[in-house]
Amino acid sequence: MGTLIGHVGPGFGFFVIGFWHLYNHLRLLAQKGPAHYTNLAWFPAKLIRHLELYLIMGGCAASVAMELFIGPDRHQPFDPDGTIPSNHLHNFEHSSISLTFFVYAAFALVLDKLSLTRSRSGSAPETRPGPAQYDVLQFVGAMAFGQQLLLFHLHSTDHMGVEGQYHWLLQLVVFVSLATTLLGIGAPRSFIVGFVRSLSILFQGVWFMVMGFALWTPGLIPKGCFMHEEEGHKVVRCDSDESLHRAKALVNIQFSWFLILLAIFAASFYVFMIRVYGGEHDHKTADYSPMSSLTTSDEEEEDVEAQKIGGKSTETQRFVRNNKAIDHMER
Repeated sequence: MGTLIGHVGPGFGFFVIGFWHLYNHLRLLAQKGPAHYTNLAWFPAKLIRHLELYLIMGGCAASVAMELFIGPDRHQPFDPDGTIPSNHLHNFEHSSISLTFFVYAAFALVLDKLSLTRSRSGSAPETRPGPAQYDVLQFVGAMAFGQQLLLFHLHSTDHMGVEGQYHWLLQLVVFVSLATTLLGIGAPRSFIVGFVRSLSILFQGVWFMVMGFALWTPGLIPKGCFMHEEEGHKVVRCDSDESLHRAKALVNIQFSWFLILLAIFAASFYVFMIRVYGGEHDHKTADYSPMSSLTTSDEEEEDVEAQKIGGKSTETQRFVRNNKAIDHMER
């Protein structure tokens, strides 16, 4: 990161994964219905089952290589004495985030390969996940989002400038991804949890790309601000506090507008997917019958009580017909 391509590249990756998850969550909901829906951590592709995991690992490996070996002038991030220089601290932070997502994808790949077993006929493989495999995988994914949130919150880059405002708003989106991933452990059949998580991942990608173009395109830099090279990379600085406040306000407005567009897109895409795939699922409605009222039997009920009062025998007979009691006493 720290450049236009360093933000647009990872942002496009987040966008693709988020859209892929959103598409599959809505497709499963439309085809199977809420009763049979399951909130999966990743989705297999038709031609290449583990394509999503391969893309995550490939993108993360490329990001680590770019941060630590391709980007630095000496093609390695260390000083001659083997220490980490100050201008490369952010490279290690970014590569640590990528490495965590790489571990998540690799772990998901290994678990899925171990769960694939041959059927008794020996033809088609069957998936037999291990005990709590879904929960463990979601937890590893939550750790990846948690580390992303932590490193962006404790970022070595200045949080007081325009770039810091972009990062602060990004933390809100990452927190939603973290929270929904943790909620998915306890609610694996909740559609809204998977729906919101996929939207948050997609929005991470959108915000990364917006950040890349807005901070490293001279024509998009707010009025009163300029690009300045510090510690080996370019940052946006403003010539006065008023210009800085205005630039931060513009960032907040951008975030609000993109959030509105995300809501419109999510609702529209939901309607589209339900219309396209909704016919494949026979929606079953529960039949609710009103509570039946108590009715009396047509048979007569007779209650005879014998009592002895003061040495005298009293016999009482009650005949109940049509819910009316008739008392007849004989002495």
